[in-house]
Amino acid sequence: MPSTVDKTSYPLDHVESTALSGSEIDETFRSSCIDLVSSALGGKVLARSDEWFADATNLLMPYAPVSKPGKMVFSGQWMDGWETRRHNRKPFDWVVIRLGVASGTVDGVEADTAFFTGNYGPAVSVEGCFSSSDEEVISWEGGRGKWETILDVQPCGPSQRFGWKLATASNKAYTHVRLNMYPDGGIARFRLWGHAVPVFPEDKSAIFDLAAAQNGGIAVSCSDEHYTSPSDLLLPGRGTDMSEGWHTERSREVGHSDWAIIRLGAPGYVRNFIVDTAHYRGNFPQQVAIEALAWEGDGEPDATDSAWQGVVAPTDMGPDQEHDLPSSNGGTVFTHVKLIIIPDGGLKRLRVFGRRSM
Repeated sequence: MPSTVDKTSYPLDHVESTALSGSEIDETFRSSCIDLVSSALGGKVLARSDEWFADATNLLMPYAPVSKPGKMVFSGQWMDGWETRRHNRKPFDWVVIRLGVASGTVDGVEADTAFFTGNYGPAVSVEGCFSSSDEEVISWEGGRGKWETILDVQPCGPSQRFGWKLATASNKAYTHVRLNMYPDGGIARFRLWGHAVPVFPEDKSAIFDLAAAQNGGIAVSCSDEHYTSPSDLLLPGRGTDMSEGWHTERSREVGHSDWAIIRLGAPGYVRNFIVDTAHYRGNFPQQVAIEALAWEGDGEPDATDSAWQGVVAPTDMGPDQEHDLPSSNGGTVFTHVKLIIIPDGGLKRLRVFGRRSM
């Protein structure tokens, strides 16, 4: 641990975790978790100790950080991340963040110091709480408050991704987290990998989006994610451009198709699907088909499992629009859907409207 890190004046509980490399972070979390604090999901910075050189809101951006050498702003070199002043007299700088979901459980943490070389934060820790009041959480600032340790102090280095998998995923749901950086410096991105704990409608007959990330939906596998991840299909809203959506590479093989498997946030009866090609104008799929199943096995279903049944026949797509596709089987409980694009291309969002099973 760097000698600049003061772990004594604000002690944290020890939490068993395993350090992960950049490639291991994706392998460990991408197919089973969501980034609970992503701004695309609705994560929001509520307060920070300092952001003199670069805004704390950059921490939550869903895209990878970039570098613009030589670009200068009032505070100095432009940086894509959060950067604080030098010579912090407190043990750490901090950022308070409200999750983008009602609440969530945590499997792991990522801190990316990309392009921060002589100015990176030497160490981080993460705390969490459950609160219905943003004002209450903000009032604690850098103090103890009601924070509980999620990740104790862990060292970071220059310009790379650092990840930690918790030995035991939290069984407690959090609404807010505080990222602590020791003692000051810069971090490009912060990811909190875990699972949404949704608040479902009390009325079991209510129709809602069973696949939405905020309702616990997760993209568990896909055939291709050359440009962007199928996880983006489950985000709220319609995005701002093609950077938010599922976008596969061009195929040249006759009869080719791509697919993505989505685990629903709750088993349910599906009424209809919305397939959105917003911002995909010259590269939307020719057609889309959808299959579904009720999975009872271990792990996640394979794309070739014999239990898949068609619920939407291949249907022509158009550019930059929402397509309302009724399910041909609204009387069966499904746990997963498989979105098939023919032959390839890009989609913005997938909505799976239905009601929870009893």
